[in-house]
Amino acid sequence: MDELSYYEILEVTTSADKTTIKKAYRTKAKKYHPDKNPGDSEAEHKFKLCNEAYQVLSDEKQRSVYDRYGKEGLQGGGGGRGGFSGGGFDDLSSVFEEMFGGFGGGGSRRQQRGAQEKYPLDLGLNMEISFKEAIFGCDKELDFKYKDSCGTCKGTGAKGGKVKTCSQCGGQGQVYVKQGFMTFSQTCPVCNGEGSEVADKCGDCKGQGFNEVKDTVTIKVPAGIDSENRLRVSGHGNKGKSSSRGDLYVTFQVAEDETFIRHGNDIYLEVPVFFTQAVLGETIKIPSLTGELDLELSQGTKDKAQFNFRNEGVADVHGHGKGDLVAQIKLAYPSSLNTEQKELLVKLQESFGLESKPHESTFESAFDKVKGWFK
Repeated sequence: MDELSYYEILEVTTSADKTTIKKAYRTKAKKYHPDKNPGDSEAEHKFKLCNEAYQVLSDEKQRSVYDRYGKEGLQGGGGGRGGFSGGGFDDLSSVFEEMFGGFGGGGSRRQQRGAQEKYPLDLGLNMEISFKEAIFGCDKELDFKYKDSCGTCKGTGAKGGKVKTCSQCGGQGQVYVKQGFMTFSQTCPVCNGEGSEVADKCGDCKGQGFNEVKDTVTIKVPAGIDSENRLRVSGHGNKGKSSSRGDLYVTFQVAEDETFIRHGNDIYLEVPVFFTQAVLGETIKIPSLTGELDLELSQGTKDKAQFNFRNEGVADVHGHGKGDLVAQIKLAYPSSLNTEQKELLVKLQESFGLESKPHESTFESAFDKVKGWFK
C-alpha cells in the first residue's frame, strides 16, 4: 500500500471533489481504525496512510503541489507532509466527530456515560415456532431471564455501594491513544467510561451490579410471521437502577415444512405427475394451506411447469393481502416395464410416425455436415 498514490489509497479518481474524498476517507478510517482492529499492525499502518492521504488531498494547496510534483514536492517545501495547513485539521476533526462521537476532550461523554446502566435495558431473545404456527398465528409462552439492578449495592457492583476512582483513567472515563500525529480518546476499558471501579465486590450480585430474575410472558404471534422477523413486547426487558424496564425483542425462527416451501408470502408445492397424466391431461387434487385445490393439467404438460393459484399463499404479517400458491410439476416415469407394457408403448410410438422421432428431423442437416468432414 506504501507504493500506491494518495488517490489509490483512498480509492478515488484524480478528479474527485472534496466531498467524495471525505466520504472515501471516512469509509477507510472506519475499516482500519485501531479500535476495530486491536493488535493488527497492518491495519494500523493502513490507518496512518489513509490519514496521510486525506491530510494532503483535503487541502487545495497541498493537493495542487502533490498533483504536480508528487510526495517529493511536499517534502521539499510544498506544505510539509507531516503537518496540517489550511482546513485539513478541521476536516479531520469533523470526520472523527462523526465517526467516534468526539475528538480530544471527553468530559461531557464521561458524564453522559456515568448516567447510563451497566447493561442495555432492551433484551433480545430468539423463539422457534412451527410452520403452522407461523402461517396461522398463535399464542406462545416464553420463559426467560432478565437483569434487575442489584438493590443492595444500588447497581454499582460494589459492597455497600462504595466505589473508588478508576486507576486506569483517573476518573475521566476516557483514555487517550496516540496514533502517529494524532491523539484521540476512547472509552476506558477498565471502568467502561464510568470513571469509577469497584473496591470490594457486592456479596449479593458478585460484583455484577445486577441479578437475573425468571419471568414468563405470553407472546401473541401474528399470522404470517417469518424467520428473522422481530416482535417488540413492551416493558418486558431488563430493569435498570431507577426500576424502569426496557422492552423485549423476540426474533423468530420458523421450522421448515415437509410439503410446502415458503418464499416470502408465496408458497411453493412440488406436484409429482406420472408421464401419462401429463401427456393426456387430467385434473388432480393438490393440498393447499386451507384444504384442497383442483389442478387442471393440459395435454402435454411439461416437467417443471408452474401453475399459479392467486391468494392461496400466506397472509402478509402487515395486513397487505395474501401471497400465491405455486404448484410446480415433477414428471415421474415407470421404474421398470413388463413385456405387455413395452409392446403397448412401442405400438403407441409407431402410431405417431415421424412425430415420435423429432431428433431425426432436428439433426438431419447436422448428420450430413459431419459426414462431409471425413470425405
